[in-house]
Amino acid sequence: MKDLKHLIYFEKLLETANNTLIEEARKEGRLAIGYTCFHMPEVLLNLDNCFSVRLRAPNTGSMDIATYYMSNYTCEFCRALLERSFEGGFNFLDALAGVDACAEMNRCIENIEIQKLIPNEKFFVTHADIPYKVEDFTITHYVRQIKNRVLDKLHEVYGVDISDEAIRKAVDEHNEICRIITEIGEYRKLENPPITGYEYHVLNMATYCCPKYLILDKLRETLEEIKIRRPDSKLWYRARVALVGSEVDDLGLTKLIEDAGAFIVADRFCFGSTPGREEILLNEKEDALIQVCRHYLEVSECPRFMSNEKIEQRRVTADRLAREYHAEGIIFEQIKFCDFWAFERALASHIQQTDYHHPVLSIDRPYNARSSGQLRTRMQAFVESLEIKRIQKGGGSGNVKE
Repeated sequence: MKDLKHLIYFEKLLETANNTLIEEARKEGRLAIGYTCFHMPEVLLNLDNCFSVRLRAPNTGSMDIATYYMSNYTCEFCRALLERSFEGGFNFLDALAGVDACAEMNRCIENIEIQKLIPNEKFFVTHADIPYKVEDFTITHYVRQIKNRVLDKLHEVYGVDISDEAIRKAVDEHNEICRIITEIGEYRKLENPPITGYEYHVLNMATYCCPKYLILDKLRETLEEIKIRRPDSKLWYRARVALVGSEVDDLGLTKLIEDAGAFIVADRFCFGSTPGREEILLNEKEDALIQVCRHYLEVSECPRFMSNEKIEQRRVTADRLAREYHAEGIIFEQIKFCDFWAFERALASHIQQTDYHHPVLSIDRPYNARSSGQLRTRMQAFVESLEIKRIQKGGGSGNVKE
């Protein structure tokens, strides 16, 4: 296929946490609000003159300093963010909105705060307590936490407009991004799609890590380009897979998987589109803040939720995505030492095989996986196993359909 016009542009934006668009937005007087978790409602960090930045640490090398403060048995994502903070990589932040969801990330953010690693004069760190279940009273608690600990703080320190009208405006802008990303993602259902999983990952991740208003025009243009893009007549992939699991911001991982011949047709991981890029539908009767908070709790697929209905929701979602996007197998992945996904991956991967009859590859991986020869070998073996299953079913030895 012909290369996407703006792909290299988006890739360059993702080479560093403090990209050129963040610098441009801050020169315009806008406020960069960092966050690390889906439980912090992204749309509420884009009120008024604020823009959200989901933190990541691309091209991480040594994590010796962070390991000293957090030990080498903690999540590599958390340590990578702390290491990057020591390096000054997040000095552009005006605030950091954390959530009390993951103990390891709490330690990371506490170190950033206590050691004063962000030198900006008005910079502040805040934490919101996140409920473990979705009930009327837990939604009320969540709303109170977000208002008292995040919105009110932004208003007090920076004078940010946190009114119902401002929230509804932010939701409208958020929803346009979601519609574009969702429409692009729908093309992955096609047998011979005009987009790869890697390209989709790049586009989607840019919406998390860049000021949205500065990339909107290029996203619109890219959607129109994909609509008329002509894929090669011969399918480039050997098997179709869904990728499910913990935080993935490493483009090298998706590249590694697709270089092994597996087309990533669905992304059900942190930094993915499910959840994260669903439209937020508001009515006029209820406060926008309540509706936004309810939305994030209801669509969350985080394994931190241990209630039966949420466990079942995660299993059903993985199965639904695999079937809707015609995946021949599911890859369950987990960053090493991620507590919640360590438990979830072990059971969920087994359930998808035994109860839902999906071929499954289950892996734990380093934060930066691009150089892992072991992972590459396992991906290649999984692709070959899916091809063998297709042959046994009478589907031929080539691509999905011949």
